Amino acid sequence: MPRLFGTDGVRGLANRTLTAPLAMRLGAAAATVLTRDSNPAKRRPLAVVGRDPRVSGEMLAAALSAGLASKGVDVLRVGVLPTPGVAFLTDDYGAELGVMISASHNPMPDNGIKFFAAGGTKLDDAVEKEIERELDLLEDTGPTGAGVGRIIEEAPDALDRYLFHLSRAVPRKLDGIRVVVDCANGAASDAAPLAYAAAGADVVAIHNSPDSYNINDSCGSTHIDVLQKAVLEHGADLGLAHDGDADRCLAVDSSGNVIDGDQIMAILAVAMKEDGLLHHNTLVATVMSNLGLRLAMREHGIEMRTTRVGDRYVLADLAAGGYSLGGEQSGHVVIPDFATTGDGTLTGLNLMARMAGTGKTLAELAAVMTVLPQTLINVPVADKAAIADSPEVTAAVAEAEAELGETGRVLLRPSGTEELFRVMVEAADAETARRIAGHLAAVVAAV
Repeated sequence: MPRLFGTDGVRGLANRTLTAPLAMRLGAAAATVLTRDSNPAKRRPLAVVGRDPRVSGEMLAAALSAGLASKGVDVLRVGVLPTPGVAFLTDDYGAELGVMISASHNPMPDNGIKFFAAGGTKLDDAVEKEIERELDLLEDTGPTGAGVGRIIEEAPDALDRYLFHLSRAVPRKLDGIRVVVDCANGAASDAAPLAYAAAGADVVAIHNSPDSYNINDSCGSTHIDVLQKAVLEHGADLGLAHDGDADRCLAVDSSGNVIDGDQIMAILAVAMKEDGLLHHNTLVATVMSNLGLRLAMREHGIEMRTTRVGDRYVLADLAAGGYSLGGEQSGHVVIPDFATTGDGTLTGLNLMARMAGTGKTLAELAAVMTVLPQTLINVPVADKAAIADSPEVTAAVAEAEAELGETGRVLLRPSGTEELFRVMVEAADAETARRIAGHLAAVVAAV
């Protein structure tokens, strides 16, 4: 069978490719694989299940919880919370696994299922493949009587636990900083404004009224122009934009300029080095990060490692090397001393703490890195594998790389969550980047 898991969990159009029966079977398979080392005689295995506000999450959470309970796992439903909150609570409650139902930045009709192992860590490829194999072996029978898992519908202290955890991760008070936060009508609509206000910031929250249908709808980190206008309108020091499940954070300075994940990582890497917190003097990023980030890190004596696209690959490298900062240009920033995954609210807190500690504006801090012109085009495709094997695409890439030489780079990669092929070009000037990217995108589209 084809792989169900993509770059970040299992995603699809809810009730079409990602159905309630599939969710139930995934719950049962995950329960079988992720609780093998538990001791039911001592305590029944526990799963923490959270979701973002999209309407299909209610259906999928119910089905997945049923699948987990059918294999003898107790389920604690924590309701609408950010993905990093569910990861934290998986560890904090001592659960054997956690599940977040969200399609992150994708449109409302989509949804996804993300699993966490004990401790709140993301699954590696081998474990995901084991769950997929278990799907083919599942039997309809399970424990009976007292062996059936319980479903606890409410965890009243879940949000408070997560907020307290965030409060311990803020290095200093944020008094005097005015921030506009765009919650994307998503999972952080309560958590992010509360966390920023508790740290002392003057918070203006927008798109923080989810109605099950408006998540990511012309708002959040994928529509940052709305935040740019709001920052200027409210005279704020900065703006922060989250995506639907709040594992991302992008920023806007007081003049409305976008500060992306690469720039945020540059700011935090320099800050952590100065404070002696940048383990092994190393930042971990992905191949999508701007060449300007590598140049900035070199200038400040910081090593930079690169991984495949996907925050779980960043997380794996962080864990393997004992590093303390990593992330993606898209705004996934990971600070392992305080989180097992990307946490947009934690990122925002640390970014504002750097402003408070230095007395500098966000624009001044972002000047640590010069962003090279970069063009990214998402090309809809029917068969991502055919693009990778195409001789026409290979020849076009070779021609582009020969033209750019040492002044830029080309990166083509399939999306792990959508039927898209991503074409990225960096060059010394914006026009060259646009021209070459446009040509490559046309070649990809024609295959």
